Amino acid sequence: MASMRDIKRRKASIQSTSQITKAMKLVSTVKLQHAKGRAEETKPYFDKMYETVSGMLARSGNVDHPLLTERETVGPKKKGVILISSNRGLAGGYNSNVVKLVTQGDFSKEDTVIYPVGRKGLEAMQRYGYECRGDYSEVMNNPLFGDAISIGKAVVSALENGEIDEVYLAYTVFKNTVTHVPTLIKLLPFSAEDMASEEQDVAETNASDQLLMNYEPAESETLGYIIPMYMNSLIFGALVEAVASENGARMQAMDSATSNAEEMIDKLGLQYNRARQSAITQELTEIVAGASAIE
Repeated sequence: MASMRDIKRRKASIQSTSQITKAMKLVSTVKLQHAKGRAEETKPYFDKMYETVSGMLARSGNVDHPLLTERETVGPKKKGVILISSNRGLAGGYNSNVVKLVTQGDFSKEDTVIYPVGRKGLEAMQRYGYECRGDYSEVMNNPLFGDAISIGKAVVSALENGEIDEVYLAYTVFKNTVTHVPTLIKLLPFSAEDMASEEQDVAETNASDQLLMNYEPAESETLGYIIPMYMNSLIFGALVEAVASENGARMQAMDSATSNAEEMIDKLGLQYNRARQSAITQELTEIVAGASAIE
């Protein structure tokens, strides 16, 4: 059995840790309320943006635009992944779950380029040996639409230059305070399955909505404005949801850590009392034995 001094020292250490986890839980709770409200306010717009652009392209017939056309490649296609994680740990499996979307998915190290948003994701992907371009860690402190534009420009530029062939977005969807879903979506180009799905939805609408889309100015010029805006909007929506998910995950992790610390403190309290009783019993035994020897 450990000595009373060791038990007391360990109990004090756990109590100190418990105070820290309680404070972190409170901070995360306050941040979560702000991030949750922001995510709920912005989500309808970004959902509608995706629905509108998808429906527009489904009504456009055979669209020929470099950002929308599937490229024919000899070998595997080069994939660009915008990976959104956090700058800090202590958030349970939040960061590891979003990293697994890439490392355990169909993304080989040789044919994948990572655009990391968040220090933890950057460190993890470098550790796995993936190529990382840029460092957008500061964005996670307070995501703004201008940050999404900067990320979008870098990715679109790589897509136009032929450095990558497809663009994916890996982030965590905020469902509610306790539910956060790691999600991987394909941003560009639109897959044939996506277009077929949208065309089917269009076919189910009335005849007036089935007319082909007319563009003014020219189709290529119009799409040159719309597609980057669509992409930037989805990136910003993902950033906002990721911040809410991060704080929710951290709040849960710190709540569990605090509960575990309290359980350990209770167990150490029992161990301390048992050690103390054992020490008292031993001292009484020694006193009685000494008194008997004198007699």
